Formats: sequence, C-alpha cells, structure tokens
Amino acid sequence: MNAHSLAHAVPLTPAPPQVLLPEPVLAVADRPAAPRRLGLGVADPLGWLLGPALLLFAWTLGSFFGLIDPRVLPAPWTAAETSVDLIREGRLQQNLAISAWRVAQGLAFGVSAGLLVALLAGLSLIGGYLFDGLVQVKRAIPTLALIPLVVIWFGIGETMKITVISLAVFVPIYLNTHTALRGIESRYVELAETVGLSRLDFIRHVVLPGALPGFMLGLRFGVMSGWLALVVVEQLNATSGIGYMINLARVYAQTDVIVVGILVYALLGLASDMAVRAAERRLVAWRRTFGK
Repeated sequence: MNAHSLAHAVPLTPAPPQVLLPEPVLAVADRPAAPRRLGLGVADPLGWLLGPALLLFAWTLGSFFGLIDPRVLPAPWTAAETSVDLIREGRLQQNLAISAWRVAQGLAFGVSAGLLVALLAGLSLIGGYLFDGLVQVKRAIPTLALIPLVVIWFGIGETMKITVISLAVFVPIYLNTHTALRGIESRYVELAETVGLSRLDFIRHVVLPGALPGFMLGLRFGVMSGWLALVVVEQLNATSGIGYMINLARVYAQTDVIVVGILVYALLGLASDMAVRAAERRLVAWRRTFGK
C-alpha cells in the first residue's frame, strides 16, 4: 500500500478551531494567582467584649427564668442595685482606693526589682550565676506558700500584704525580661561590636529594644499576679479593702455584696490588662506579629 492509498484509507481528524480571546481576558489569565492569606485579619477593637457579653447574657437568662437560685448567685440587676447602695454609702470607693493603692505599691516594688535583677542576670554571666538559680527556685515555690513565713517576719499589717504582692509580681517580670534579653540574636551583638558601640549605647540601642516585648509580656502577667495576690492577702485579718468587704459579707451571707466584690476584682484586672496592652501597642509598634 502506497502513501496515496493510505491517506485515503485513514481519515484525518480536523484540527480544533482556534479561539481568539480578547486582550483583557488574556492579561487576567496571565496574572499569577493571589497568595492565600493565612493571617488573622484586622481585629475588631471591641471583639474582646463577646465572651463577657455572652456570659452576662446567660447569667441574665438563668436568673430571669429562675434557673439560678438567687441565694446562690444573685441576679445581675440585684448586683447592680447593691453596687449603687455601696457607692451611696461610700464603702465601695473607699475599699477600692485602698486595694488599688496596695497593688500599686506592690507593682512598683516588684517591677523595679524584677527588671533590675533581670538586667543583672541577662547582661552578665556572674549575675546569671548569682540570681537565675535563686529565681528558678522561687518560681517553683508558690507565692501563697510563703505567706505564713512572711506573716512571721512582718506581721499581718500592710508590709506583709505589699511584700506578698511584690513577690507575685517579681517572678513574671524577671522571667520574661531575662528570656528576652538572652534571646537577642547574636548578629545584632556582632553588628554592635563591628560599629564600635560603647556599653551604654549597646544597652540603649540593642538590649532595651530587644527586651522590651518580653518585659511588656511580663508586665501583663505581673499585673494579673498582683491582683490575684491581693485577693488572698486581703482575706488575712484585713480591716479594709475589697477583700475585707467580701470576707465581711461572707460572715453575714450577703451573696450580693460578694458578687459585687468579685466583679470589681474582675473589672480592675481587665482595666489593668487593657492599659498594659495599649502601652505595648505604642512602645513596640515597630514589631509585626501574627495577631496584627
């Protein structure tokens, strides 16, 4: 069989028609696919209210339909009325001012001591040998376990309360600041040595900016620890403060006053954390993180 007869025997498939796309369509098709976004997106500044709002909603519904015994947990409107009465009598603001002053003093001492010891231990091998082991031992001992010893040393007055709060604040400040200091990348240290920075300039331009995120994280934990320690120390033979008001209400079975005191503690802790977060956003605005 020759080529001429083969061409007649085997039918040839016609080529598909060529489709001409407009130039704009071709331009879009040639573009690379947009990368998939894996971040959290833009956060709503009021998004943190969702959890507390749901809890308040459940509390309100449970109280309204009688699912919650008012002797166990008073209704939200009862707590609000009690708050107004306590404010009118002057008891709430007086005890609140005393509690806030105790925490402020404890924070001042705890933050100062934690920052100083973290700098000594983080910038010096000798300082690390001296202090880091001691702080790790203290970290393993709950602050509340030291209260009996602190009571023997300082009695049950204000000194004992401020000392316990300071100890509770000290540990998270030290741990997070020291970790941030030791976590500064060595290339920045080598660069500082190359350009001939002095020790003071090295601390100011490299160490402090590098340790600032860790310090702010420690400050958040420290503020919360301070309020938690306050709750405990104000139960120990105190004659003033929110804890004293709660303890007195427990004696007389005033659950509404107890709930008001607990809510005050919660609001104080939340307000403190928000203040630290706001300061953190301003001080470390240069840092780009997953949550932004």
